[in-house]
Amino acid sequence: MVGNMCGRKLARRSKSALIVALTVLLVQTLIVWNFSTLDTGEEGANSRREKRDQVGGINKAYSQYPRSGLPKRHHQPPLGKTAVRHKQQPEGYHSWRPKEKVLLDSNNNENSVPKDFDTFVDSNSNLGAQSLSQRQRMAGNAAKHKPDKALRQGILGKALPNEVNKVIQQYTLSPQQPRGVGLKDSHAYKRPKPHSQLSTKPARPSPSPSIKTSNQHQRHHQPRKLVTAAPVRGQRREKHQCEISGKEAISALSRAKTRECRQQIAEVYCRHKERTLMPETVPRYCTIEGKANVNVQWDEGSEQTAPAVPVRIAFVLVVHGRASRQFQRLFKAIYHTSHYYYIHVDQRSNYLHRQVGALASQYSNVRVTSWRMSTIWGGASLLTMYLRSMDDLLKMADWNWDFFINLSAADYPIRTNEQLVGFLTKYRDMNFIKSHGRDNTRFIRKQGLDRLFFECDTHMWRLGDRKIPEGIAVDGGSDWFLLNRMFVDYIINSEDELVVSMKRFYAYTLLPAESFFHTVLENSAHCESMVDNNLRITNWNRKLGCKCQYKHIVDWCGCSPNDFKPPDLPRFQQTSRPTFFARKFEASVNQEIVTQLDSFLFGPYPQETPGLQSYWENVYDETDSVASLSDSQLTHYHAFTRMGLSRAATSLQGHPDNNSCRYISRGHPVSVHLYFLSDVFQGYLVRQHAGNLATSQLETLETWVSHSNHFTLAPTTNTLNRLQFAEVGTDWDAKERVFRNFGSLLGPTEEPVAMQRWGRGQNVTVTVVWVDPTNVIAATYDILVDGGTEYTHYRPPLTVPLRPGVWTLRVLHHWNLLASTSFVVSPLEYHDQQPIRQEDTVKLHSGPVRNSYMEQSFHGLNPILNLPVHLGQVEEAEFKASLTGAELQSWVDHLLSGVWSAADVCSQGPSSCPVMQRCRETGWSALSPDPKSDLGPPRGNGRIR
Repeated sequence: MVGNMCGRKLARRSKSALIVALTVLLVQTLIVWNFSTLDTGEEGANSRREKRDQVGGINKAYSQYPRSGLPKRHHQPPLGKTAVRHKQQPEGYHSWRPKEKVLLDSNNNENSVPKDFDTFVDSNSNLGAQSLSQRQRMAGNAAKHKPDKALRQGILGKALPNEVNKVIQQYTLSPQQPRGVGLKDSHAYKRPKPHSQLSTKPARPSPSPSIKTSNQHQRHHQPRKLVTAAPVRGQRREKHQCEISGKEAISALSRAKTRECRQQIAEVYCRHKERTLMPETVPRYCTIEGKANVNVQWDEGSEQTAPAVPVRIAFVLVVHGRASRQFQRLFKAIYHTSHYYYIHVDQRSNYLHRQVGALASQYSNVRVTSWRMSTIWGGASLLTMYLRSMDDLLKMADWNWDFFINLSAADYPIRTNEQLVGFLTKYRDMNFIKSHGRDNTRFIRKQGLDRLFFECDTHMWRLGDRKIPEGIAVDGGSDWFLLNRMFVDYIINSEDELVVSMKRFYAYTLLPAESFFHTVLENSAHCESMVDNNLRITNWNRKLGCKCQYKHIVDWCGCSPNDFKPPDLPRFQQTSRPTFFARKFEASVNQEIVTQLDSFLFGPYPQETPGLQSYWENVYDETDSVASLSDSQLTHYHAFTRMGLSRAATSLQGHPDNNSCRYISRGHPVSVHLYFLSDVFQGYLVRQHAGNLATSQLETLETWVSHSNHFTLAPTTNTLNRLQFAEVGTDWDAKERVFRNFGSLLGPTEEPVAMQRWGRGQNVTVTVVWVDPTNVIAATYDILVDGGTEYTHYRPPLTVPLRPGVWTLRVLHHWNLLASTSFVVSPLEYHDQQPIRQEDTVKLHSGPVRNSYMEQSFHGLNPILNLPVHLGQVEEAEFKASLTGAELQSWVDHLLSGVWSAADVCSQGPSSCPVMQRCRETGWSALSPDPKSDLGPPRGNGRIR
């Protein structure tokens, strides 16, 4: 009895002790958890929010992507079965990731941005998607101030470059280092002095080296401060340390090419993290609630009554590329002696800069910026360029202008100069700028205004999230506008808090030119002068224009307008709202619409006008040096020259001993042009110095080479055969549905794309097979073509180098041939613009290792497709792979003669060949007359056209 009582007491004591121990353990756990939450709460919340956004975006993107359209791996199918299936999206969208949803919202803003871009960021980097809170829990408190190893590890386990790790370590806050140490005062955001008075006078001068101009026409005055839209470069920076933990910032560091860019990214990130990069609150000086919108009316006959004091316009022309003749047609259409023309040519467009410089020398009211910038789509550099141009114009004492209008070479007027002047004179105090026209919160999200961006290495890097400053209403829309001089002077010269703060904020903003002017105007004392109309028509087609085509230069998805075509002419003629310009126009895609619009405004040219249906566009000029050409281009251009010289040599038939028409090429080509006739590509025009064998004189000849395609439909007609055309090339433009590499000049290192054009009909699945010159099946995949699909395209991930020779593309249905086309991959005569050496020819002309173009082998399909691989073909290919010199040239000429031929040859000057025609007397030469693009002196009415 006593023993039982003792046992029960002992059990009760043990039970009580166990309860106490569990209670203590639970309390300790809660305390530790609370402290860890305090340490990681804020960052963990942000990380969880980012993760929710990312997962939500991925799930939504997948839900919006048709299941049958998801790309699948290439693999070898069983014999007699169809290869792995790829359903391509209508209009040829094909990607290895979920497709973003194209939102058919308002067409008012210039570059609408899809919501789901979160799923695209990681595709541009090697970063994993592990959340910050997960990494912190794994690392523990001891590693809290060290760069996370997981963040520097790629999805495939690939580490970031050592130099990037050094940058991350340099900008990582050590445990002993207090935050903010090393921050220069010049980089911190400083609150400017309030200045909300509406004034047309320049603000109080203050010295600043931000803007430098060399224009001799600017008035002399004390330098004044101008805050540009990009951070000041070249200043000596002290070390600015913080913990770089954001996945987007580390992604940018891993992809930036130069050390300077990586240092700038790290500094911007740290300044933003310490809240010294940009303002948090900004004052609003507009006295009205909401957005002002002045209604304006336009009378078609307003130009009939000349205004007493007509406005004078400063046209700022922002141009790039090589389409000089299209630019000349635009200039010809808008020129008037009463206005001013200030032209900025992109720093990378040297040929166009030379052409524009020659143009400006003919007219006293035309000037070219003495400085040049390399602006990119969506970049802060574009806003900086506009602000600097405005500052230049305000300094030109002899240019008394009233309105600032920006245009590109892709614009064209749809009303006359007189109509524009009459309208603007009536509303000379207004500012014409187009707003987005949708919910503002959604616009901020779609435009990326709540994200931090930074431009360097000609790329716009996304670095993380940020907050919109409080106190103002953010607005945005199109970056094409008409602003009066009073507002331009306010933007450039005012030092009030609104202007200075907005310049600082938009220096780190995607597409800043689409929002800066809108936001400043809407929140300033000028707000009541806003007209929600930029007086333009833009040809938006979201289905074709929103393809994330700028991923290589910006960490975001954007849209671009389409080119106008002849069916769009009634849109210009019947518009009811005030519109004076339209965009985009591109003569290499369609020149006829420009000619029609020109005739509508100024009357048609006479039918006998030479060159009326022709268009020429330069692609190479010797002043640019051959370093601007790829080895494939240089090889093709030399081969084209030899075709022309061969044609000249055979022009004197029956006189084999006469050398008067025989030439030998001297040096590299002088120039190369694209040639179009009635909007159809006709070939290349290659100008070349050549020595005449009879006289030893040096002549300049131009050769026209034309291209022929080898697309063939199968002889047996299939009722399901909707295929109309197929082609292989590079630089496929899915928006305009053309290959920008005209004529498909392909070399061994290219990444070709196969395009198919379809008629409407039933859904059909076809198999596409790529066959190299030795009958090796390089790739095969299936395409499910919906009934309404017009174009499909796909670039198989082929391993380079491609084997030179004649390739074949077959399109099959149930293994029955529907059509085929052939294309040439040319061997290279040059490597790094120098004659190729034998060791390089073997590397570049032997095809991929083990003839394996992909990870999978398709040799099992050779018997099914009746494609035997002969030993003789393989041995011949191996022999040719080592050719150099004249033997290599003969191989190139033989291959290219199958798809190219010399249509004609002409001489730039006098020729020793009696049958050689002068280039100016032909209708095809780039030297032949082109009155529609030629510029002359102004007439009595002040116009050129």
